[in-house]
Amino acid sequence: FFSFSPLSVKRREMSQVPDCLNPTQEDIAKLVACDSHLASTNCEKEMERYVFKRRGDGVHVFNLQKTWEKLVLAARAIVAIENPADVCVIAAGTYGQRAVLKFAKYTGATAIAGRFTPGTFTNQIQKKFVEPRLLIVTDPALDHQPIREGSYVNVPTIAFCHSDSPLHHIDIAIPSNNKGSKSIGLLWWLLAREVLRLRGDLSRNTEWDVMIDMFIYRDPEEQEKEEAAQEAFSSFGPEAIEGGDQSWSDKGADWDAAGKVGDSWGETGDNWAAADPAQQVAGW
Repeated sequence: FFSFSPLSVKRREMSQVPDCLNPTQEDIAKLVACDSHLASTNCEKEMERYVFKRRGDGVHVFNLQKTWEKLVLAARAIVAIENPADVCVIAAGTYGQRAVLKFAKYTGATAIAGRFTPGTFTNQIQKKFVEPRLLIVTDPALDHQPIREGSYVNVPTIAFCHSDSPLHHIDIAIPSNNKGSKSIGLLWWLLAREVLRLRGDLSRNTEWDVMIDMFIYRDPEEQEKEEAAQEAFSSFGPEAIEGGDQSWSDKGADWDAAGKVGDSWGETGDNWAAADPAQQVAGW
């Protein structure tokens, strides 16, 4: 004697965010292009709710609608903090350090990039002691120390979680690919843009002038190679072609001089014709 209403089932399938906060086709295309929807072959039991399906090679695929809902929820939690500096963003991995610093620059949060010093949240004697009101980490597996210390002082935690990431002491889990450099940069860029939009600093009808490349990690060796290639290309650019080689003008002057020499040859040739053939044979 249980009755199910089709209206309630339909509401469950619909998005949990207002229409104005729904993603656009460009946002979904960016997530797919950066492989933010791809997970690993392993999957935690608590992360199964965010998995859309599993491919033939065993790789799990996230539901991007749920990823976007959690992203908007995290942005709303960040905006609820009155002082932006009370939001602490952490990335111990190499790929997330640049994104964390850029996020802190544009939103006013406090960034901890690199190694996390134990006792930063619990030991008041330390010089770097901070008391954040909200904690955001890039990878729960790598950033386990700040997550544990945050649980000691009752700090809510937001984390970008992979399919095999542990969810202990995590309040808001954003299902996404937190292993790739492009995916990490894009996720932090989307989160920063949503925070600015909810604060009213950025209109939803205008594009953010900050490029996604600013949040993506770049290998120093590859960057040096690109700069060297650009310098080599600039040496053969239009300026070098328009300037020309000045040595050609000098050679042109020599050609003129050679023409004058040719005229003197003609003069000597006339003298040879006027000379006596017998005298020429005697000279040889």
